[in-house]
Amino acid sequence: MNRTFAIKHGKVVTPAGIIEDGAVAVENGTITFVGSSAGLSGTGQAAGDTVDAKGSYVLPGFIDVHVHGGVHEDFTGANKQGLDAITKFHSSQGTTAMLATTMTAPRSVLDHVLEEVSAYRSGEMPYAQLEGVHLEGPFISPKWPGAQNPEHIVNPNRSWIEDWESRFPGLIKQVTFAPEREGAHELIRYLREKGIVAAAGHTDASYEEIMAAVDVGLHHAVHTFNAMTGLHHRKPGTAGAILSSPRISAEIIADGIHVHPAAISVLATVKNNRNLVLITDAMSAAGLGNGDYMIGDLPVVMKDGVCTLKESEGTLAGSTLTMIRGFRYFVEQVGLSIERASEAASGNPARLIRIDHRTGSIETGKQADLLLVDGNLELHDVWVKGRHIHG
Repeated sequence: MNRTFAIKHGKVVTPAGIIEDGAVAVENGTITFVGSSAGLSGTGQAAGDTVDAKGSYVLPGFIDVHVHGGVHEDFTGANKQGLDAITKFHSSQGTTAMLATTMTAPRSVLDHVLEEVSAYRSGEMPYAQLEGVHLEGPFISPKWPGAQNPEHIVNPNRSWIEDWESRFPGLIKQVTFAPEREGAHELIRYLREKGIVAAAGHTDASYEEIMAAVDVGLHHAVHTFNAMTGLHHRKPGTAGAILSSPRISAEIIADGIHVHPAAISVLATVKNNRNLVLITDAMSAAGLGNGDYMIGDLPVVMKDGVCTLKESEGTLAGSTLTMIRGFRYFVEQVGLSIERASEAASGNPARLIRIDHRTGSIETGKQADLLLVDGNLELHDVWVKGRHIHG
């Protein structure tokens, strides 16, 4: 497969802004030129295939740090074939890198996820790259389980993470937990020491408890506004802490179901350009139609694109969102600029999980994880490490 090519006559979205009539050259999967189409023609770097973008946007590939599965597959129980299916589907929707996100489950199940993802990462990974694992639970609040099985909830346990880190070094990239629970601060200190994202989620924490955790090293929040104490003018809660503290980066599910666009707008307004992170929280029903599915070991029903727990009507159970749809929602419904939406979908998650030295933006020297998106924000082409995998 040819991994040396050039894209010309596009609107190239870079950290410095949009290059009109821009070009990107790629050699052996690495970006070697970013600039004007006229400038590319004079460098001799346009060897190989040339793609005429015809005025479409050239974007960095999307990075989804919170995704559970898709097309009938769930990371919690997937084997190699399942991992191929999930990463293939989401790459067709613009995701070029992702974290395999677990559910609250018995330790033996989480062991299995880590073993499968570790083995998968040792191979080629033909589609979206699995950069590691996001453990969402089991260290959450029984008061805010959401679509997590409360039978498997336990207090934060540093020794579990230490054991996994010793067996699978660097594989765990993010841990979501309730920071008000016993053992949380000890866990936070260890996560920060190892460079693992310490994230608040499914939490009953007060504003004061969140800020105490931030002082120890907590610095991220999952699916903001969902499964957490809300904002009240006398009790700011977890949501108030996230909104008011620049030390906390914030995920958001931009599907118009989990969070109202006005609330997303408020979050985007108070967060700086580096603190807003688009996620899908997609489950096994993503890419499919109405019907019965599973999230972890809990039954879910999907109707008209909305997933809820079968035994708890009205409790949202993940989503069917894709990154391209979330990106489009940011721009069309929330009113973010293309540059800001791109930063939330690519640059910010790359920095969060410390892979921004090689991906997350269109810059020379980085791997060619690229998207071609037209003026209507429809996705046409996807490249991962310079390999054309969709379009």
